[in-house]
Amino acid sequence: MSSANKIKAIVLTCDRYRAITEHMMLQYERLWPQHPFVFHIPYQELAGMETERAKYFRTPEPLKATVLQLLDGLDDEEWIYWCVDDKYPIALVTEKITQLIDDAMQSPDMSGLLFCRCRVTLDSPKLTLFREKHRNAFGDIYLERKAWYQIWIHQLLRVKVLRHLFAHLPEDMPSAKTMDKFKDEVPKLPEHHLFVTKENFAVFGESTNRGAITQNCYESILASGIELPEWFRHPNGKHVILGTL
Repeated sequence: MSSANKIKAIVLTCDRYRAITEHMMLQYERLWPQHPFVFHIPYQELAGMETERAKYFRTPEPLKATVLQLLDGLDDEEWIYWCVDDKYPIALVTEKITQLIDDAMQSPDMSGLLFCRCRVTLDSPKLTLFREKHRNAFGDIYLERKAWYQIWIHQLLRVKVLRHLFAHLPEDMPSAKTMDKFKDEVPKLPEHHLFVTKENFAVFGESTNRGAITQNCYESILASGIELPEWFRHPNGKHVILGTL
C-alpha cells in the first residue's frame, strides 16, 4: 500500500468501545489484507499503539466535537472512509470495491459512495432513491440517495459531506443512537451527491444494540482472541446483519 493510495478512515468511537474498534479493524485486515485505509481513532484517555494503519487522536468526549476535530485541517474535497465502530465487515467483494473506490475518487460529481445496499435503500427505493440510474465505466449502476439514508454504514465520503452533517448537529448528543434522530433535521445539500450501488458488494454486522453487544459481534470477537471488558461480556442474543451477497 503506497502512501499515495492511502485513505484516511474516520472512526467514530470512544475509550469504552476500544475492543469493538479493534475488532472492526481486525476484520478489515482479515477480509481485505491490502485495504487502503489508515484508521484515525479518537480517544479521551486510552491511547493505542500507532501502526502504519492506525493513528490515535485525543479528542473531546462529545460526539460532534470528536468528529469535527478528526476532520480539522482536511480539505473539503478530500475523500475519506467513514466507519462508525458500531459496524464491522463480515464479507467484502474486495476486487469490485477497489474498482468502485477508484472510480468514485476520479469523479468530480460524486460526494459519497456506499457499496452495501440493504434495508431501506433496497426495500423502499421510491422513498430513499432518485429514479435516475448512473452507470460507471465498468457497467455498475449507481443510485443516488435522496437524503442521509444509511449514512452510518461504512462508506466513501468527501470531507465536506461529513463536516456539513456534524457541524449542524446539536452540541451535546447523549448517545450515538440519538444521532439518527437529529440527522433528519439537517438538510442534505443538493450538491452533495451520495450514491449507493444497485448491486450489493458488502455485508456488515452491527456491533452493539442499545449499548449491549450483539450476539454476532460477541461470537466474532471471541473467535478473534480480543479480550472483552466486563461491560461487553453479556451479549443480547440478537444477530443483526446488514446486506447479503
